[in-house]
Amino acid sequence: MATDPFPQRLPTLDRLGVTDPSNVSSSEVATEWLNAFSAAIAQNDTAAVVDLFLEDGFWKDVIALTWDFRTFEGRKDIKKLLDARLAATGLNELRLLQEPLKEPVLQKVYHGLVWLRFCFSFTTKHGKGTAVVYLVPHPDSKWKAYTLLTCLESLADFPQKLGPFRNKEADHGNWGEKRRQEAEFSSNDPTVLVIGAGHCGLEAAAQLKCIGIPTLVIDKKPRVGDSWRDRYKTLCLHGTICFFPPTWPVYIPAEKLADWLEAYARLLEIDVWTASTITSTSWNDSTKTWSVEVNRGGKGTRVLTVKHLVFATGSGGRPIVPDIPGKASFKGSTVHSSEFESAANHIGKKVVVVGCCNSAHDIAQDFCSHGADITMYQRSSTFVISVESMAAMSRALYNDDFPTELADTYSTSLPWAVSRRLHQRMVPIVAETADKAILDGLAKVGFKTNLGIYGAGLMALYLERGGGYYIDTGASKSIINGDIKIKNGSAIESFTENGLRFADGTELQADIIVFATGYGDPRDFMREVCGDEIASKVTQVWGLDEEGQSAGVWRYCGHDGLWFANANLSLARFHSLHLAMQIKAIEEGVLNRADIVI
Repeated sequence: MATDPFPQRLPTLDRLGVTDPSNVSSSEVATEWLNAFSAAIAQNDTAAVVDLFLEDGFWKDVIALTWDFRTFEGRKDIKKLLDARLAATGLNELRLLQEPLKEPVLQKVYHGLVWLRFCFSFTTKHGKGTAVVYLVPHPDSKWKAYTLLTCLESLADFPQKLGPFRNKEADHGNWGEKRRQEAEFSSNDPTVLVIGAGHCGLEAAAQLKCIGIPTLVIDKKPRVGDSWRDRYKTLCLHGTICFFPPTWPVYIPAEKLADWLEAYARLLEIDVWTASTITSTSWNDSTKTWSVEVNRGGKGTRVLTVKHLVFATGSGGRPIVPDIPGKASFKGSTVHSSEFESAANHIGKKVVVVGCCNSAHDIAQDFCSHGADITMYQRSSTFVISVESMAAMSRALYNDDFPTELADTYSTSLPWAVSRRLHQRMVPIVAETADKAILDGLAKVGFKTNLGIYGAGLMALYLERGGGYYIDTGASKSIINGDIKIKNGSAIESFTENGLRFADGTELQADIIVFATGYGDPRDFMREVCGDEIASKVTQVWGLDEEGQSAGVWRYCGHDGLWFANANLSLARFHSLHLAMQIKAIEEGVLNRADIVI
């Protein structure tokens, strides 16, 4: 902790100079604070508003005040936000929420760290939203806000077509033909073209359709779900997902997920063209439109004029394969993990898997299960956590009894600077308790582990790098037992006829080498489709910006009419709505980014 570069400190009781506030009435404390906050907001008294925050407090916003994903740290920056956007936004009608699971509650996060969480609803000139506040006690007997999230959830004049707003007209035999014409865009072009029919593309398209934006999804694969269906046969989700049927397995096989996505697209009437690729694009800066030529495989070519392109082509770019000298001399075969299918195709072979994260472990375990002579080459240390510990860390929010939408809101409610500090506290504890036996066993056989970036574990690695970890679904036991051998500590020098030679003079023999070495920049596909000039305006996609927000994903990326929808299942579920609302606001003339200056 002392060596990391981050100045943020958690508001512990010792730091605040207060005693344990366990005897307070959570509802009374929340009501008093919200009344003062509401009065200051109504009077547009930004100084009074920021006085209700700690000096180093946070205001995190998801498109409610800023039409962006922003985090403002410290009273000075919070005041800048309010001076620029409070009057323009019209924040109003603040109401304390008292429903179960949203009511004020005092939480003992760990020994010495206590805060009071509550929610309130609000309106703006353009919509409705939910806020989440975390208060901490102050020496003057008042409570101050440590963090506040404001999250827009609907647009006032453009509600989603849900419940009372869905179609009420009876359809007497025309539905099938109507759907065919809709899917073909026979009489019009879509407003939005989504590239990629994986979970991100489909969720974005579903939200866009629900909010009244004509949207077409295209995918180069023959079937929806093939992006999962065509991966290695043993692939399954490594995290617990709570929005599938409760009868489903906890860790869902990729093929099952693929079938779900195909059904999702069909049942939600998402317009998808499969076996289709983009052959050319051009951007008209005067009309703010794209001209896109789409090759539909056996169905000819179509030129579309659309307002927005959404790239939902995955969190990474092209597969990365290290450039190793001597490949031509190697008598065996090589394959990147993205093209690997099954160890059943390589019975009796000697295998080297290059890489040590999720895919590498899954593939190595597949070979191990098929009796192969398997060695995993570890290029650098890996963060390892058991599936049980992963589930335990998220179980308070993500379980069958907790509403998923509310869990998503709470999960994103804390700024990354705060979440990082909490993970830095939790991750070493898990490593020294629940996962100690696994990590000690790995260390004994020479497998190198770490605690993640600055000791913040998996989430930091995922958000900042998109990888570098293994959620243990069983391969660690095979490594500890010696069924999967480990090679590390020396760089690969070259291929040989029979395998790989290392800088320390050793050689690994192999009939097949699998490179589980990750993927390139998420902008790779966009650059191929849109060209270098467009790509040069998009500075970063994925990773975290200086405020701790995901850069360029689900939000403005640097170029008008260009968006990226990339994330895991839960983040895609949450932020796909925010992407749809931004596009809807632009199309309806509500959002003009030039007007937003903070």
